[in-house]
Amino acid sequence: MKVEVIEPHGFCAGVTHAVKCALAALRDEGEEGGGGRLYCLHELVHNELVVEDLKGRGMVFVEALEEVPEGARVLFSAHGVAPKVREDAAARKLEVLDATCPFVGRVHDDVRRYAAEGAKVVIIGHRNHAETIGTAGEMPNAADVVAIASVEEVDAIPFDVAAKVGVAVQTTMNQDEIAPVLDALKKRFANLEICASAGVCRATKERQDAVRKFVEGALPRKTGVLVLGSANSSNTRRLEEIAKASGACWSARAGSLRDIEGLQIPPLDVLGITSGASTPETFLRAAIQVLAKLERPGGLISGEGFDIIAP
Repeated sequence: MKVEVIEPHGFCAGVTHAVKCALAALRDEGEEGGGGRLYCLHELVHNELVVEDLKGRGMVFVEALEEVPEGARVLFSAHGVAPKVREDAAARKLEVLDATCPFVGRVHDDVRRYAAEGAKVVIIGHRNHAETIGTAGEMPNAADVVAIASVEEVDAIPFDVAAKVGVAVQTTMNQDEIAPVLDALKKRFANLEICASAGVCRATKERQDAVRKFVEGALPRKTGVLVLGSANSSNTRRLEEIAKASGACWSARAGSLRDIEGLQIPPLDVLGITSGASTPETFLRAAIQVLAKLERPGGLISGEGFDIIAP
């Protein structure tokens, strides 16, 4: 079986920015190693390996600002937060460090503009995702914004069809699933505005395109894709979905080396390995080593014929 690393993969610029912010903040106050306290509201990025590493360096993760002592320092995650969160942080005299992804920040800018123009807003995204919640919070009136993730939800949007409606998109959605939703919105709302930021971020699109190209290029051989990343990572889950939709006969997600050791990989001609935008490169390298050592009945993964094409 040939194993190929799919490029590009792993950390995007937004995640790299967030991790650098966190490490710099820990170093600034001598907190790395547990000597002090830097709080982070929600997971910095959706990857358990990154979160556990930062915990080991002294970072404390919380789910509400009330858990942060008054006057302490708090880091906002890469997913962004609503203005109300910033107001609450100021009221508690918290020192705010902001690791919001710049692309997410541009989406927030567009939604604020929609609000200033008196428009309603539709967010194409998962309503319980941290990024979508933060983006929706830019609208002063909660009744003026809805989040949908499929064409089937368009007809249930409670806005007048003549209303001015702006569109925003969660940056880690499946690009292929956004297009039909946009088409349905155009048919329902005559006064629809789709701004430049209304799409997945470039890094997400590049990784999705790479998986699609890999699978389509490997067919008709028996092709599989292993996606490395956490279960709560939206962009990671989208990569696995795209692998299946593109024709891979097997695909799986693994968030730890133990997950990889427990994989039931069928006979394949070629296996592509990629990783979500919040997955460390060190994990991918370790995963390759584990795969290389695994022995399966019938020589499925063994020393002979195991050809790793790494970047």
